[in-house]
This record gives sequence, structure tokens and C-alpha cells, in this order.
Amino acid sequence: MPRAVLAEAISDELDRQARQGAQRVDVTALVEVIESLLQAHAAPPADEGRRPEELNATNDD
Repeated sequence: MPRAVLAEAISDELDRQARQGAQRVDVTALVEVIESLLQAHAAPPADEGRRPEELNATNDD
């Protein structure tokens, strides 16, 4: 994930909090935004190999 994407998400959340009159940074909300962004950009799980239906006598070792 590009650093700029993460920086923009943090900036947007801090701006949102400021507009709502926050006296302190809501760290929990900030972490939730970051976690959500990381999950959205997570790589799909690696393929572990062949499925049973793909196996035959020549490739089942």
C-alpha cells in the first residue's frame, strides 16, 4: 500500500475528529480506520497447491 494512501486516511480521520470538536485524538477510531485500510489492501491468501480434483497419477507426488 502506498504511503500516501495511509497518510491521507490518517489525515482524513483527524480532520473528521477536529470538525466534530474533539479535544483529543480518538486513537481507537484512528486505529479502526488504519485497520480497515490495511484489510482492504491485504493480499489474497497464497494458493497452497493443487486441489484434489486437479490431481492425477502424474502430479500427485
